[in-house]
Amino acid sequence: MNPSLARLAYWLGIAGLFYLNRDKSVRTSKALWIPVIWYWIGGSRPVSAWLNGGFVTGDQAEALMDGNPTDRLVFFVLLAIGVVVLVNRGRISRLLMAANWPILLYYSYCLVSVAWSDFPDVSIRRWIKATADIVMPLVVVTDAQPTAAIRRLFSRVGFIILPVSVLFIKYFPELGRTYDPWSGEPANTGLTTNKNMMGVIAFIYALGALWQVLRLFRGSNMENRKRQLVAQCTALGFGIWLLDNVHSATAGTCFWLGAALMIVASLPRVWGHPSALHRLIMTLVVVGVLVKVTGADTLVITQGIGRNADLTGRTDIWAMVIPMAPNALLGAGFESFWLGPRLLKMWASFPAFRPNEAHNGYIEVYLNLGLIGVGLVALILIYGYRRSVAAFRIDPAAASLALGFILTSVIYSYTEAGFRMLDVTWCFPLLGIFWTSRISGLRRIPHQQHTARLEPRPPAYFAV
Repeated sequence: MNPSLARLAYWLGIAGLFYLNRDKSVRTSKALWIPVIWYWIGGSRPVSAWLNGGFVTGDQAEALMDGNPTDRLVFFVLLAIGVVVLVNRGRISRLLMAANWPILLYYSYCLVSVAWSDFPDVSIRRWIKATADIVMPLVVVTDAQPTAAIRRLFSRVGFIILPVSVLFIKYFPELGRTYDPWSGEPANTGLTTNKNMMGVIAFIYALGALWQVLRLFRGSNMENRKRQLVAQCTALGFGIWLLDNVHSATAGTCFWLGAALMIVASLPRVWGHPSALHRLIMTLVVVGVLVKVTGADTLVITQGIGRNADLTGRTDIWAMVIPMAPNALLGAGFESFWLGPRLLKMWASFPAFRPNEAHNGYIEVYLNLGLIGVGLVALILIYGYRRSVAAFRIDPAAASLALGFILTSVIYSYTEAGFRMLDVTWCFPLLGIFWTSRISGLRRIPHQQHTARLEPRPPAYFAV
C-alpha cells in the first residue's frame, strides 16, 4: 500500500476505534486528558524530537545532564496542572497519599539522596520530574469514576500508540525502524526510540486491552458491548502484532505471564476469592525461586525465552557497574550514577551501544539509592501485592490487572531498569496500587455514598 494512503487508512481506523468504544453511560473529568497527554509522550518520543521531524538528537553525555528546554517546559506545565487538580480534589487525594505511605517514604528518601549526589542540580530536577509517577496516577484514580477513568486512559493512549507504531514500522521505516545497538541488526521501534521500549509499551497497553476484553465478555448487559469488544480486540491485536515483530523477549514473556494471571483470575473458582489468588501467586513465586536456585534459569533463558545465556551482554554490564557503586548502603544519589566520569567510563568500555542504565531494575536502584533504596522498592511491591489481594474480593477485575502490573514489573526488571522514573513498568504498578488502595479503602462505605463522603465534586473547569 502507498504510504500516504496507508496513513489515511490508519487514521480513519483510529477514529473508528474511538467511535466504536464510546460509552455515554460514564462521565470522567476533563482533567483525565493531563495523564493521557503525559503517557502519550512517555510512550513515544520527546516533544523536542517531534518538533525535529520525529528524530532524536543530542545523545552526548552533556545532553544527558542538561536535558532539553522544550521537553522540560512541557513536562513542567503538565506536572503543575496535575498538582492543581489534586489540590482541588482535596480530601480524596490526601487519603490516598496517606494510605500509600511506602510510596511517599520511597520518594522522600529519593529527595534526601540528592544531598550526597555528585550532581545535585541534575538530581533535584530529575526528582521533580519523577514526582509525576505519583501525580499522574493520582489524577486518574481520584476521578469521580476511577475505573471508568482507567478504561479511558488505556483506550485514549493505546488507540493512538499501538496502531501508529504499526504504521511507522510497516510504511515509514525511516521513523519506525533503527538498528539494534546490541547486535547491529535492524530493529522495529515504532513510535519509540528503541525496540525494548516499544516492547514494554506494547505489553502494557496490550494488557490493558485484554483487561477490557475480559470485562466486556463478563458483562453481557453492557451498553454497546459488541462495538466496544471490536475496538478492544483490535487494540489487543495491534499489541500482540507489535510484541511478535519487535522481538523483545522480556516484554513478550511479561505479557503472556500477565495475561495468564488475568485469565486464571477470571475463572469461577478463583474470581472474588483472595485465598485462591494468593495460592496462585505463591506457587509462581516458589517456582521462580526454585528455577533460580537450581540453576535452571539458564535453560529457561536460552530455550524458553530465546536469549543468550549472558542476556545479550547484560551480565558484562552488571559485573562492571556493581563495584562502581560509590556507597553500597546509600548509592550515588537519585538518578546520579549514570553521569560524569562513571558514564564516560562505561561508554569507553561498551562503545557499540553506550549504555545509560544497568539493564536490571534492582541493580539500577542499588547504584543510585543503595541497599536502602532496594529495600524500599521491595516494600512498595509487597504493600501493593497486599492491597491488590485485599481488593480482589471487592473488584476482582481491577485487582487482577494491578497484580498483573506488579508481577510483570518484578520479572521485567531482571533484564531492564524497570523501576526507573517515568518508565511504564514503574508508573503502571503505582497506578494499580493507588487504584486498589482506593477500592479496598472504601470497602466499608456503601457504593452510593462514595461520591458524597470521599469524592468532592471537581472544580467546574475540570468537569465534563
